Amino acid sequence: MIRIASVLLVVVAAAFAVAAPALADPAIVYSVGGKFDGSFNESAYSGVQRFQEETGGTVREFALERDSQSLQALRNFAGRGNAPIVAIGFNQANALSQVAPDYPETDFAIVDMVVDAPNVRSYVFKEHEGAYIGGLLAAMASETGTIGFVGGMDIPIIRRFLCGYKQGALAANADVTVLFNMAGDTPAAFTDPVRGGELATSQIKRGADVVIQAAGGTGIGVLQAVADAGVLGIGTDSNQNGLHPGRILTSIRKRVDNAVYDSFKAAAAGSFEPGIQVLGLAEGGMDWVLDDNNKDLVTPAMKAAAEAAVAGIADGSIKVHDVVADGACPF
Repeated sequence: MIRIASVLLVVVAAAFAVAAPALADPAIVYSVGGKFDGSFNESAYSGVQRFQEETGGTVREFALERDSQSLQALRNFAGRGNAPIVAIGFNQANALSQVAPDYPETDFAIVDMVVDAPNVRSYVFKEHEGAYIGGLLAAMASETGTIGFVGGMDIPIIRRFLCGYKQGALAANADVTVLFNMAGDTPAAFTDPVRGGELATSQIKRGADVVIQAAGGTGIGVLQAVADAGVLGIGTDSNQNGLHPGRILTSIRKRVDNAVYDSFKAAAAGSFEPGIQVLGLAEGGMDWVLDDNNKDLVTPAMKAAAEAAVAGIADGSIKVHDVVADGACPF
């Protein structure tokens, strides 16, 4: 009788072992522009690649062709049991705020916006800190005393970047002139390289000899225009130094890859927690790039100034104005 009971216990235990769900594949929904946009989405994809290479795992992916697809894409992944599900871009916040409550046991994350829900981790960045370094280097590299800024959609995140850029430039040259334009007032402003090229060309004709882009895919046109004109550009989000070697002064990276990787790794370790993650220079959320493609453009004095500024911002001795938290840009 005891032997029969033991056999039954083994059978029941085996049944539960078979029934126990395996860890679901994580999933990601890229913003419009495709995962090979050379900018924001591609940085996210780098995080996906790092996770896959380290773990051998699979990540389910979907790239939006238009914002209206976000709601269905998020629902489809949640309905299939994928987790965590990472939404890339502020434009997916509304869709995620609708989907997350319907799947309370599913972990979600969003990059570049806050969604207040008990199962959502929100990653936001201190863009103004990275932009300060870009402005500092731009002003130091400029021979005309005029630099430019081309933003994508006119939203607080881009205005925050613009203000930090201005502040950094003024720290290097109190007499610098900063020209700026926004590409539009809808998400399409991030996917129009022709428009980016036109705006950059206009600024170059007005004397700008260094132009930063904060415009996603639109920024690819900005960098093409500066290369064609023989002046300097500054990339953002991803490392764009290699797009036009010798013409990209540096790239101010928003480490979307780290946010994506962090989400997937935390879920795999069972330590995924909701809440807001704010990432700046000190937290590894922003940085600037020096590599073989731009090393001849960055002088020792420029490198030293940038490193000193990074240290000062990280330890709080340099305060970079944040238009979201501190109000209108004073520069």
